[in-house]
Amino acid sequence: MNPLEKLAVGMTAEKVVIVSPEMTVGHVVPGMPAVYGTPMMILHMEMAAGLAAQPSLPNGYVSVGMTVNIRHLAATPVGRTVRALARIIGLEEKRILFEVEAWDGNRKIGDGTHRRGVVNVVEFERRFGVLPLAEPATT
Repeated sequence: MNPLEKLAVGMTAEKVVIVSPEMTVGHVVPGMPAVYGTPMMILHMEMAAGLAAQPSLPNGYVSVGMTVNIRHLAATPVGRTVRALARIIGLEEKRILFEVEAWDGNRKIGDGTHRRGVVNVVEFERRFGVLPLAEPATT
């Protein structure tokens, strides 16, 4: 089975967030400005990419981040709405390549590419020795 068979170049999704104080670089690094942090922007871009792929993946499969190549172009203050967009631009074996962007209103604040790998969750967890949580005992 090819887990990418229902995916297609051009599929898109977005993640919309309102910048909160916890999303700022100043929240994590004392003395830095209280503006939307690059790691948060990347996280939201990755979330948009995951949303673009997940509905078309077979049951039991998810996509996980592999690489990011991102430019953070402009600062965004607390309270602004950010839209992170992802569009599939390439499919190869078990990997998906996305073009990603982030926007603050009509102003582009970030762009780049992001690659995600597609994995079978059970096989992935077994490979790393992750065991499912035990079911609670019933009496």
